Amino acid sequence: MQFRQQALAKLQSTEELDLPVRLARPQGWLALGVTVVVMAAASVWAVTGSVASTVSAPAILTHGQGSYLLQSPVAGQVTAVLARQGERLPANAPVLKVRDGKGETVVRTVAAGRVTTLAATIGQIIQTGTDVAAVEKVAHASDPLYATVYVPAENAAAIPVHASVDLTVSSVPAQRYGVLRGEVKSVDRTAQSAQSVAAFLGDSQLGEQFTRKGRPVAVLVELATSSSTRSGYRWSTSDGPPFRLDSMTLATGSVRLADQHPVDWLLP
Repeated sequence: MQFRQQALAKLQSTEELDLPVRLARPQGWLALGVTVVVMAAASVWAVTGSVASTVSAPAILTHGQGSYLLQSPVAGQVTAVLARQGERLPANAPVLKVRDGKGETVVRTVAAGRVTTLAATIGQIIQTGTDVAAVEKVAHASDPLYATVYVPAENAAAIPVHASVDLTVSSVPAQRYGVLRGEVKSVDRTAQSAQSVAAFLGDSQLGEQFTRKGRPVAVLVELATSSSTRSGYRWSTSDGPPFRLDSMTLATGSVRLADQHPVDWLLP
């Protein structure tokens, strides 16, 4: 009954047509303004902004020309090993001697470089074509190191030249000395087989290791140099490790991919 009387009283009262109509409270206008600003900023960022992403892949430090496997041209018994592991030899230098029914044959280097692996020992019986040594192609001790990152083939098109690369070196504690800095020098668009990786690195086991998850693409990374570090290269810390880096050292590379625009994700 009380609500009925209030309704009747409302009908009998005159309309307040001369009073202004309030469409929204100040708090509502504020919320609307904030929403418009956020939507405008999001639209501008979607068109002009970019999103950076990286891909992580196994890597190895080498000299730029890679290595090669030295094979015996004859079958027989190894009678002498004339080179030492780690020794730097010129082209056509003697590495070992092999005796067969016709006499002794000297196995020599094909190109100048450093002997990284000696696979033959005195007294060993070997066949023609047996791998007896791995030789890294390096002429001078001062030749710079490079990193080869074996990136999944599906990411190759998104890697631009000069892209930044961070390398976590297996022999360097990253928590203490940081990561090694570099940039992409070239991207080989051809997927690498285990055989091609082994031929470049002079190590069949590494060929199998780097292709275990599929045929990758080789990304050559030029290391940033620094005269203020012991290693001669630039690190994320000021000093880096207190020792020089060796070739054939394993690492993990984090390669920055080309920036992607968010609007591209929305387009079919």
